[in-house]
Amino acid sequence: MQDRLELAVDVFARLPGVRPRGYFNAWPEYFHSFGDQVGQEARMRRPRPSPRDITEAEEALLWLRWLEKDDARIVWLRANRKPWKSICWELGVSRAKANRRWQYGIAVMVWRLNGRRVPGKRSIGFVIDRAK
Repeated sequence: MQDRLELAVDVFARLPGVRPRGYFNAWPEYFHSFGDQVGQEARMRRPRPSPRDITEAEEALLWLRWLEKDDARIVWLRANRKPWKSICWELGVSRAKANRRWQYGIAVMVWRLNGRRVPGKRSIGFVIDRAK
């Protein structure tokens, strides 16, 4: 579950940036000769995501709508590999509570993907334990 969300973050990072309408470059294309490139290091570019990757990333992003706002924020920040300290500062919660809400968010997504309804009158611990 978390792997799929991290993959979605990676796919969205590889998409080209959004530019304003009518954006163009008036500079002529410059082709480097062999002599220009001798001392330079090669720049490796990551390939653009395939349509299938984009579809899977959008699907994973839709899973976040099953969560409450703060839980979805914690799950998304963890998928972006943000450290717990900055998450706790941003949301104003303790490390233990942030971790518990992250586990609960993942568990809710697992329940929903398995076609089960998340019980509303059960504890967070119950939902987390039954998701495994």
